Amino acid sequence: MAYDPGAIEATLAAAVGDDPALIVELRIAFVESAAAALTGLDLAAGPEAWVAAAGRLKGLAASFGAVRLMALASEAVKAGAPDPQLLGRIRRMVARL
Repeated sequence: MAYDPGAIEATLAAAVGDDPALIVELRIAFVESAAAALTGLDLAAGPEAWVAAAGRLKGLAASFGAVRLMALASEAVKAGAPDPQLLGRIRRMVARL
């Protein structure tokens, strides 16, 4: 699964216009939030915590136009419980942000 950096930049540019500094600031906030959501998945002690953390990541990804990350987070929600293989795929995707 490839990462499409253009989708996030396009979403940010559409939201804030041609303000490169603001785009960079929002991108940093997105990456930090995605890392925090990943930590939530890592620490999920059971199905409810896993689904909640995956739902937060899915919403975050949707807000920033990160379609592939959103799809992985959606898979995690549907899984309904901690899934180490899926977590690894999400971790790799977040690392590429």
